[in-house]
Amino acid sequence: MFTGIVETTGDVTDVRDEEGGRRIVVECDLEGLTRGASIAVDGACLTVEAVRETGFELFCSTETLDRTTLSEIEAGTTVNLERALPADGRLDGHFVQGHVDATAEVVGVEQVGDDWAFEFSVPESIARYVVEKGSIALDGVSLTVAERREGTITVAVIPTTYELTTMHDLEPGDGVNVEVDVIAKYVERLLDGHR
Repeated sequence: MFTGIVETTGDVTDVRDEEGGRRIVVECDLEGLTRGASIAVDGACLTVEAVRETGFELFCSTETLDRTTLSEIEAGTTVNLERALPADGRLDGHFVQGHVDATAEVVGVEQVGDDWAFEFSVPESIARYVVEKGSIALDGVSLTVAERREGTITVAVIPTTYELTTMHDLEPGDGVNVEVDVIAKYVERLLDGHR
C-alpha cells in the first residue's frame, strides 16, 4: 500500500521491450531499496527486480502496459516514485494501492496565484467513483478533487507538490495514470444487490 505522497522523482535511463512486457531502468536517490520490494512508479505498483548503484530495474507486464502510461515511457522521462508504506508509517495522503484504474488526459493547466489548477478528462468507466472534495491519485500523487464536471475533474496543486513531483512537466494532451479511491469501489460492491 502507498499514500500518494511522492518521495522523489527518478529518471528513466533505459527501456527495452521484451517478450511479455517491457524492462525499465530508473536512476534515483532512494536508499534502502531491495530486490523484490514494491515501488510505485507514476502510481503503478511494480516490483524492484534488480538494485543498481544509482537506482533500480523493473519489469512491466503486458497487463500493466495496457492499463497505464508506462507503455509510452522512454529514456529521459522523469517519473514519480514512492516506496510501499511501512506498517508503522504515517498515512499523510490517502489509501493508494498502486492499482491503476485508467488513464486520463490533461485538458488544461492554469496558474492561480501561487497554486496551479489542472483539469483532466475522466474516463466514463471510473467517473462514478470520483466525487468533489474526494481523493484521487494522478501519476501516484494524492490529490483532492476541487471540481467535478461532466467528463472532467479539476485538482488544485500547491507549489510544493508542483515542484517536488512531475506535475510541473504536465501539459495539455499528456496522459496520466488514475487510481480512484478504493473505498468507493468497496462501498459499491457491498451495496450491490441491496438497491
